[in-house]
Amino acid sequence: MGILEVRNLTKLFGGLKAVSDYSLNLNKGELIGIIGPNGAGKTTIFNLLTGVYPPTSGEILLEGKSIIGLRPDQIVQRGISRTFQNIRLFKELSVIQNVKIAHHLHTKYTFWDTILSTPSFLREEEELERQALEYLKIFDMDKDKDKIASSLPYGNQRKLEIARALASNPKILLLDEPAAGMNPNEVTELVKLIKMIRERFDLTIILIEHQMSLVMNICERIQVLDSGELIAEGIPEEIQSNQRVIEAYLGKRVGRNA
Repeated sequence: MGILEVRNLTKLFGGLKAVSDYSLNLNKGELIGIIGPNGAGKTTIFNLLTGVYPPTSGEILLEGKSIIGLRPDQIVQRGISRTFQNIRLFKELSVIQNVKIAHHLHTKYTFWDTILSTPSFLREEEELERQALEYLKIFDMDKDKDKIASSLPYGNQRKLEIARALASNPKILLLDEPAAGMNPNEVTELVKLIKMIRERFDLTIILIEHQMSLVMNICERIQVLDSGELIAEGIPEEIQSNQRVIEAYLGKRVGRNA
């Protein structure tokens, strides 16, 4: 059994079938990609996996246990965290506050500890500050810890969102178009960053991305969606040689450049 098992997942919005009979068996430590045109259902799958939408039918098992019906925060606590296609930071809060918010899912102090600033509250807050700073150091952003999130360059806002997702201590990290809006140098750094955090945090990663060079270089297995249906799955070389995928999505053969 994989760390995540999705069986025959379907999502209807009225008469529109956004996801149709989708299945996935994800093994611990894998890094897979999901590709397809806009409207193919990729982000809808992420929304189903994270409890944003309830599925119309199908099963989602995390380490053998169903997560259907759980709230998004409960799913995060069980080990699935994500970033978003459109950056969703708390833009008026500081950089370090954005990371600390993710840590708060795992705090043990009570409401009254907070109100009374008890010793246990102060100790845990101090530890949260230390841990958040450690995550920012990984992304070379500790020097920006007191800056307002909205003041960061676009690429750093993307990195901050990944840092915040990591701070929730996930087992599975869902990255929704992390390279969107990045220049080529930033994309190169992102590839290195994803490889590094995967190894350092023992992560299993699902990546949605339109930049084919990134997907082909970093993903060990790729799924291709079309109108909510899974039309192809395999290693990058198989996807590149799949005629239907080439014609519908890639347009031409994409090389695995470093």
